[in-house]
Amino acid sequence: MDLQSITNLMLSADYKERMKAEYYHVQNRRENLEAVLKLWDSGKLPFVPDCPRSIYDLQLRTMKDYMAILEARAKMENIVL
Repeated sequence: MDLQSITNLMLSADYKERMKAEYYHVQNRRENLEAVLKLWDSGKLPFVPDCPRSIYDLQLRTMKDYMAILEARAKMENIVL
């Protein structure tokens, strides 16, 4: 989902739509971080990171955990992500 569509969901009065936006936003950021880490692993990263790789790995793991929590909550609340 593109950022404009996510933004529109964020502005909804319906909390279910806002929750979908939150999930899709984290999903997009996770995918972008995974792409950066793939470049890093292949030696093709176009910049030198200031943080150690372990910080990025922790961030990615946390994003995945958060998405799993949102998925569980969505299932309990009958929200289709």
